[in-house]
Amino acid sequence: MADKLIETEVKLFTPDLDAVRARLETAGAALDQARVHEHNIRYEDAGGTLTGRGIVLRLRRDRRARLTYKEPPSGGVSLSPGVWTRFEAEVTVDDLDTMDVILQRLGFHPHVVYEKYRTTYRLGDAEIVLDEMPYGDFIEVEGTPEAIESALAALGMQAEPRLLLSYMALFERVKAALGLDIHDLTFANFEGVDVPPEVFHLTDR
Repeated sequence: MADKLIETEVKLFTPDLDAVRARLETAGAALDQARVHEHNIRYEDAGGTLTGRGIVLRLRRDRRARLTYKEPPSGGVSLSPGVWTRFEAEVTVDDLDTMDVILQRLGFHPHVVYEKYRTTYRLGDAEIVLDEMPYGDFIEVEGTPEAIESALAALGMQAEPRLLLSYMALFERVKAALGLDIHDLTFANFEGVDVPPEVFHLTDR
């Protein structure tokens, strides 16, 4: 059970999602979920300590509603260079609005709203998602380290620079680099904003 509650993934920035889709089709990837809009609410505790401890408490609505809890595992966040791992527990909820009320009654409060469009594929034993964020496009590959490397090799992307940052951490970097005074990570807030790739501080493997 414990192994099933560990999220292991690689994140890549891409300037061309259509090219990645073409690679997925060539590699024989199966479309698992068509493009869908995600609305996310991230919560904080009364002392505002969750973010600083790397803890994510989130409600997400796409085609269903889910409550997610994430935290860095005790052993660290990287199994191997460029591979990020952390504890993740997630449940489906019937009513997002009622779950929001429960969380607030327990002392949590909405901290930030963020959104994206996500398309999900399966390639071998890996899940590959194409994420359209308000500030740019990204690929996340999730599975065992072996499944991740196999999928990236099949796509010819093993040598691509990898990011060991969450989307919210990238959001903070983008705001700092461009001097943006915005709170929520929404498409409306980034309308007309040009974000150069260099802002993401891509890391080597």
